[in-house]
Amino acid sequence: MLAFFFCLNLYTFSEICAILTLYCNRYSHHLRKGVGGPMRDTRRPNAARDSAMQTEEIPENLVCGRNAVRELLLSERTVNKLLVQKGEHTGSLGMILSLAKEKKIPMVSVDRVRLDTVTGGAKHQGVAAYVAERDYASVSDILACARERGEQPFVVLCDGVEDPHNLGAIIRSAECMGAHGIIIPKRRSAALTPTVAKASAGAVEHLLVARVPNLTAAMEELKEAGVWIYAADMDGEPYFDADLKGAIALVMGSEGNGVSRLVRERCDFVLSIPQWGQVNSLNVSGAAAVLLAEIARQRHFG
Repeated sequence: MLAFFFCLNLYTFSEICAILTLYCNRYSHHLRKGVGGPMRDTRRPNAARDSAMQTEEIPENLVCGRNAVRELLLSERTVNKLLVQKGEHTGSLGMILSLAKEKKIPMVSVDRVRLDTVTGGAKHQGVAAYVAERDYASVSDILACARERGEQPFVVLCDGVEDPHNLGAIIRSAECMGAHGIIIPKRRSAALTPTVAKASAGAVEHLLVARVPNLTAAMEELKEAGVWIYAADMDGEPYFDADLKGAIALVMGSEGNGVSRLVRERCDFVLSIPQWGQVNSLNVSGAAAVLLAEIARQRHFG
């Protein structure tokens, strides 16, 4: 304060105003550059720019909004799962949940923040649905495909493969090795998404994929059709010593836990891939490629 009064005695009023103006201009320049204080946006409001910043692009396989999801459920398109905001489910949202339950579509309860993130900030009205990249087949469709080709059934079952890149890679290997179809469970598994389709390098367009509510029930249907079921696990018979000709189904387990207990108990045989390196196991898609290639070799070359 003393310095301020001292300045008044040394400079005229106009000189003091000029000094203060210069100081304010320099300080605001530092603010714009982020020096001396928080950065301030001096641009005028722009609705189009703000909207673009807040709303990301909605994924191609995602449908959001109550009317859109309701019409989707009333159509013949295949829905992988529903995301529903936590809270009261009344009115049109209650109708949507009833339709999803009737069609046995998996539903996941999420908070508002999660739903906002998934939908890229779009007006979701508390619900969003993931649509399958393509329609699913049935187990009987896969068996019929084998009959049409005049071949013994060759099927792959994925027991809890949750990584879409792994599922896509398995589909790619299965199609290359002449399999007739893939069977995946509705829960705790990756579904047919754009990521899976891309990882399959287009193989998903040439291979039947069945999505079933109960994997063990699908296994019983395969057994009734005369199919022998082999599980891939570390304590099984070396795959190159096994007879893999004839009607066969190969079960590949999840990335972390392998083949589940209930599924393994219903398998007829267990296969392993002997290893001589330092890493304790192969990635599930890599292991599937090895076993599928051996099955194809025996089926075509004995």
